Amino acid sequence: MIDLYYWTTPNGHKITIFLEEAGLPYRIHPINIGKGDQFDDAFLRISPNNRIPAIVDQEPADGGDPVSVFESGAILIYLAEKTGRFLHRDLRGRVQVLEWLMWQMGGLGPMLGQNHHFVTYAPEKLPYAIERYVKETERLYSVLNKQLRGRDYICGEYSIADMAAYPWIVPWERQRMDIDTFPEVKRWMEAMKARPAVERAYARAKEINTQPTVSEEAKAVLFGQGRRD
Repeated sequence: MIDLYYWTTPNGHKITIFLEEAGLPYRIHPINIGKGDQFDDAFLRISPNNRIPAIVDQEPADGGDPVSVFESGAILIYLAEKTGRFLHRDLRGRVQVLEWLMWQMGGLGPMLGQNHHFVTYAPEKLPYAIERYVKETERLYSVLNKQLRGRDYICGEYSIADMAAYPWIVPWERQRMDIDTFPEVKRWMEAMKARPAVERAYARAKEINTQPTVSEEAKAVLFGQGRRD
């Protein structure tokens, strides 16, 4: 059994997609980040960076005590190694999947997150910041579009790289992207959306969070964080 500490964000969706694809039994512990659940001491013992997602594997492969993992990329690698699935086993294939996973973790996620913030959530519309992150989003879409040429999935076979990237592409409209100018990304995105496990993962999200809009109170929690000792 996997205990998943989760909220309905792109990083959260990555893990429900994996768990649904692998058919691993799991239970969701909602961490409502708009209400500050991520600062609860019990959660911080699992995820010291006060970010979702995090997991606790109650039945680790070594048969020992439960294992907790935070950071979505680390969780995907852990689960792939646990199940022997969605991470290529040959040396070169594995390296490629890990490269694209790190590309998402270090580039696609953070840059598109800034796009979301300045385009949608920032109280003051700053033209320089908006242009900066919309252009970087466009560049990253272009990189992905080129990688997908001649491939069904990012690394050929379906992998954790696809699970990591897809949730960040879903909100392409609010990122001010024209998806039709990235035909390979559009094709891949539609193929991902049609996967039954992806459909189930997003259905779980609707069960957990029935009001996905971000209130002014939630913005104060999400965007007003500073030092906490």
